Amino acid sequence: MAHFAKLDENNVVVFVTVGRDEDNGKEAELTARTGDVYRQTSYNTHGGVHALGGTPFRKNYAGIGYTYDAGRDAFIPPKPFASWLLNEDTCLWDPPVAYPQDGQRYVWNETNQNWESA
Repeated sequence: MAHFAKLDENNVVVFVTVGRDEDNGKEAELTARTGDVYRQTSYNTHGGVHALGGTPFRKNYAGIGYTYDAGRDAFIPPKPFASWLLNEDTCLWDPPVAYPQDGQRYVWNETNQNWESA
């Protein structure tokens, strides 16, 4: 089953829809038929990895507010904090300080640029 992200004039995803099986790989035809701009997306792809071992497609499954970057051929989520940097391999945002791996829950404090206990 094919999934498609509808893009606005700034390549921002405004919604994601399930397409017809016959639309798989035919985003140009879907765009021409509807008059809107669509890009296909795969719900099995996250961070450049296909969950079922297949070929990853456009780095991430598109979500509302994501941006389609044609140069990277990738869907990029909204930047969560000004200090976070785009990981070119995953097209996800990385914090400037790694998340603690001690089993506790943390939230990011942008003012202090650090993780704090939740």
